[in-house]
Amino acid sequence: MPGMTAGRDPLARLRDAAGRRAAAGLRRSLRPRPDGLTDLASNDYLGLAGDPRLVEGAVAAAREWGTGSTGSRLVTGTTELHAELDRRLAAFTGSAAGLVFSSGFLANLGAVTALAGPDALVVSDQVNHASIVDACRLSRSRVVIVPHGDAAAAERALAEREEDHALVVTDAVFSVDGDLAPLGALHAAVRSHGALLVVDEAHALGVVGDGGRGAAHAAGLAGEPDVVLTLTLSKSLASQGGAVLGAPEVIDTLVDTGRSFIFDTGLNPPAAGAALAALDVLRSDPDLPGRARERALAISNLAAGSGLETARPAAAVVPVFLGEPQAAVRAAGICAEHGLRVGCFRPPSVPKGRACLRLTARATLDESDLTRLRAALAEIASSTGRSLHP
Repeated sequence: MPGMTAGRDPLARLRDAAGRRAAAGLRRSLRPRPDGLTDLASNDYLGLAGDPRLVEGAVAAAREWGTGSTGSRLVTGTTELHAELDRRLAAFTGSAAGLVFSSGFLANLGAVTALAGPDALVVSDQVNHASIVDACRLSRSRVVIVPHGDAAAAERALAEREEDHALVVTDAVFSVDGDLAPLGALHAAVRSHGALLVVDEAHALGVVGDGGRGAAHAAGLAGEPDVVLTLTLSKSLASQGGAVLGAPEVIDTLVDTGRSFIFDTGLNPPAAGAALAALDVLRSDPDLPGRARERALAISNLAAGSGLETARPAAAVVPVFLGEPQAAVRAAGICAEHGLRVGCFRPPSVPKGRACLRLTARATLDESDLTRLRAALAEIASSTGRSLHP
């Protein structure tokens, strides 16, 4: 190419890598919505993304505070809405204090990196979300990865550590398998060894527990001083942003030292307004989380009834395991032919050999949606040869 040193095309390796991903069935693409398909792929677990009450909350916030936060929260990016959302999220989950970030990813980065460091051990579940993985990498701590859901392994790592301090970090509900972390056992381990438990409630808030207050609340850990919660506002609350909740000492540390808080523009006011409206909806309709869980169980039963490998959901996420990426891509195509949009998860999002459809329930799904899904799953089972039925 003109202007390039002969034989040194810097984009060649990117094209080569894209070709290898295509051959392995690992290319991704962006698809605008709406696309005419029924949503079984999003994280809108309560069906609130288009709710007029949330839209009005966002519009009212934009009219009063504008469309942007104008700066980091420590400079000009904190409005009365942000302060109210800090308080309301903490109160809703039973935490002492809260701090809103501009995304759930940044909330995890902020919490883990600010609470860890060279004098701390971080113990992380093998299938934690990518934001936790990246936070561990940036923590400057020694990191021990323990087998999925293995509280005994986490306890051993804490007992054998030489560091003065330690964190155990886990998803509450895991984002692909949809199972629940053993929070009670993990908390017993950190309490015994003077550590902190950091729980990412991203897929649990709004779905798990009394009124959707999350997995830690359901496990009886609400307000415990050695428990730190992170969460996102972009799933059940149908907005944007994230938060860290915990003891005042934790929040003070993040305000003083949390790089993903200090050096990031604050959450925009319309997103804060929408999230506050979503909390109002949950307060007025506490049965909404239960309806989402019921739909998830129905989806799991349909998959199992078709002979496909699945898992009993703890919240709204239902996996259908298909093995290789090409099989998952074909299965997603079959769902689209039946008018359904589903998640298609392939490595590196899942381990090799565990490519799957990720079906997500919504409280607003109706029987006609489930009827079409039953037909799609039956066709997938027969066409892919993945049926477990003899």
